Amino acid sequence: MVASQGFAEFLREQLAPLGRVTLRRMFGKTGVFCDQVMFAVVAEDTLYFRVDAHNRAEFKEAEASPPLSYEKQGQVIDLSFWRAPERLLDEPDELVTWARSALAAARRVAVKRVSPRRV
Repeated sequence: MVASQGFAEFLREQLAPLGRVTLRRMFGKTGVFCDQVMFAVVAEDTLYFRVDAHNRAEFKEAEASPPLSYEKQGQVIDLSFWRAPERLLDEPDELVTWARSALAAARRVAVKRVSPRRV
């Protein structure tokens, strides 16, 4: 279920305009990171981008595919990662545009998760 070495290398090359892109195995999948922020996931060589309320409309095309999810205690948990359309793998500029939007969403999510410091 993790990214194959060839697909991982392809993503690193294609997403290089974002900065230092790294991939790390996580929970049977592969997390895609830029500056230590996970903005995408690869499962079975399928790319999923982070979505939130701000970029959901931009990713309307991806809405047709089921989001990355898992089942816990009889409930489906949506991970807020939507499948990237396969055509993006042949359109490097648009792939980077989608990745930038996903990275921005991931940064917004990361900021929300940081608890405020107590004085």
